[in-house]
Amino acid sequence: MDSVGKTLGSSATSRNDREMGQAIYMLACRLFPICRSITGKGVRDTIRIMRDYIDVECREVPSGTRVFDWTIPDEWIVRDAYVKDSRGRKVIDFAASNLHLMNYSIPVRRVMPLAELKTHIYTLPAQPDLIPYKTAYYTDAWGFCMAHREFLKLRDDVYDVVIDTEKRPGHLVYGEYLHAGGSKKEVLLYAHICHPSLANDNCSGLALLTCLAAYLKAASTHYSYRFIFAPGTIGSLAWLANNEHRLSDIAHGLVLSCIGDGAVPNYKRSRRGNTMIDRIAACTRCGDESIPLTIKDFSPYGYDERQFCSPGFDLPVGLLQRSAFGTFPEYHTSADNLDFIRPEHLGTSFRMVKDMIDALEGNWTPLNLSPKGEPQLSKYGLFSVIGGHKTNSDRTLAYLWVLNLSDGHNSLLDISERSKMPFSEIAAAAAALQEVGLIANLGFTER
Repeated sequence: MDSVGKTLGSSATSRNDREMGQAIYMLACRLFPICRSITGKGVRDTIRIMRDYIDVECREVPSGTRVFDWTIPDEWIVRDAYVKDSRGRKVIDFAASNLHLMNYSIPVRRVMPLAELKTHIYTLPAQPDLIPYKTAYYTDAWGFCMAHREFLKLRDDVYDVVIDTEKRPGHLVYGEYLHAGGSKKEVLLYAHICHPSLANDNCSGLALLTCLAAYLKAASTHYSYRFIFAPGTIGSLAWLANNEHRLSDIAHGLVLSCIGDGAVPNYKRSRRGNTMIDRIAACTRCGDESIPLTIKDFSPYGYDERQFCSPGFDLPVGLLQRSAFGTFPEYHTSADNLDFIRPEHLGTSFRMVKDMIDALEGNWTPLNLSPKGEPQLSKYGLFSVIGGHKTNSDRTLAYLWVLNLSDGHNSLLDISERSKMPFSEIAAAAAALQEVGLIANLGFTER
């Protein structure tokens, strides 16, 4: 939407971070109630909402299609699901929370005793007030999920079990949006779209990337940016199978998930471990406190980065999160709700991703035009005329690093790595030095 684009196009101040975060949060709120799965109406409904912001294309892959070692499953349709006791009281109700039904459950209409029903109920005894999230994508099974405290209250009774679902040939659906830049080289930005009402995992990633795409509509960029919103694993494999002929155009990539909580951000390197996006992540900071990202080596377990980084593709794609998957108690439970993600965290996450894009787009090689000795920065309005300070500011230190390493062989990213200063700080210092004529721009670099 135009209002979102204008909001997100503002400069990265704390106030604008909050405005950005609020816009992202509002979209996450719209996406949260939808029952999504790896196929079905929920994914289509989600893409339909995204179209209020960007012209996302809906791609369909028929059931039965082979995608490498996998096969697109039949489409899952869910209408209702509940369990009633003999008094007619619903003790489990899909309408109250779509997490109550194990995702991809087969249809059931039976009356059964508690002993049999219990074998199909999943709970979290260590978190007795939370509903777990369970799936049965590639098998014929059924089940319900409920809070363990409520499970213990079930009476020895007979229960009416209804699961009104259907599996039939249809399509796997994913969304795709391309922002065309000056180059055919692309930055791949991916979020999984298959989870139901889980706010951090991954309404946060879906909403942030949608709003980022809306922001980029008004931007002129060197790279083209391809946004993919697809079901986990099977969706990324379907996209890879349909686009294998042009994967050489993917120059950089990020998978986003769990990006809306307040934890220190985590970045998992690509399989190669030393790609430009890996290097940029190590030079990125989060929030006004300039918190470094926690950098982790690649592992073949996680989200869809493991498909992009499989040895047959080995694409330069990393994973960006706040709390790492599986490490926070709300993960895959009903506690991953709209209270767990916050606009202020979504705002700083947006700025973090935008800073990474700015680094991709703004990595140029400076040349010091006054290399013999240190220039008198106060003459150019870049340093106080009053001396004797015990310490210098980060900006002054950034000026000195840029001037010292601007020998025509170091890019801004090289300088950021060598100085251990954020790329954004080095880039701002370089822009100021260029403006006063102390350095020249030798050109953009992709390394």
